[in-house]
Amino acid sequence: MQYTTAAAISNILPEATYSKDLFANAQGNMDDWRYEMRREIQEIVPGLFLGPFSACRQVEKLKQLGITHIACFVDETEARLFRTENLTQFFEYQQFIITDSNLQNLIQYFPQTSHYFHHVISGLQSKILVCCNGGMSRSPTFVIAYIMEVFRIDASQAYHYVQGKRLCINPNDGFKSQLKEYEPIYRARQLGVGPTFEEERQQRRRRRSDPEEDEEIGANQNPAEVKRFFGLEEQQQNGNNANVNAGYSSTLL
Repeated sequence: MQYTTAAAISNILPEATYSKDLFANAQGNMDDWRYEMRREIQEIVPGLFLGPFSACRQVEKLKQLGITHIACFVDETEARLFRTENLTQFFEYQQFIITDSNLQNLIQYFPQTSHYFHHVISGLQSKILVCCNGGMSRSPTFVIAYIMEVFRIDASQAYHYVQGKRLCINPNDGFKSQLKEYEPIYRARQLGVGPTFEEERQQRRRRRSDPEEDEEIGANQNPAEVKRFFGLEEQQQNGNNANVNAGYSSTLL
């Protein structure tokens, strides 16, 4: 899979129509939410589903829904525990190494993941499931970023929309802050102004006085790390799926 450069992403994603009915219907779905639905997957926009990794065990159901691709956000430990051999037989499986931490840098990856999601659902009869351990923090954050770009809306609107489809989402505070920070970044790129990701990275490094901060994920990103992030390096995984967090919060941005 070849990924377009970050600077060109905004020209690829088409501007979707901001439909009041679409967003109103999403909000209405919250009235029908049941607690046990957190273990299921929900279709956020046509062709893009969101949910927990445990739902991937139901291979036949995913096939019946027409899902052809799976994008899974896991940390190093989960990558060793989650078994994906069966998934790779039936789906195009991409693994993204991301920790559910306030310190995890996500902004630098939003354009590429948004492009990947759009690349899949724009394909003929292609659908994607975006998941993480509980389907509550990491994967919803990337889906929200995608909704922001494709609908040209702010983080709060996108958050409300996605939560209207999957009530149990609850990104950590660091992820919520990064979604807000991403608003002017993606809007500037759509206008063809603003720094590139490499320029932003250099600016952040110049502002840092503590050299240890350069070790933070994303601060010293190199091509090998990007390749690894996008799941292009195969990993042998054994063991059972980690437990899904049973609790959730409906806190909004």
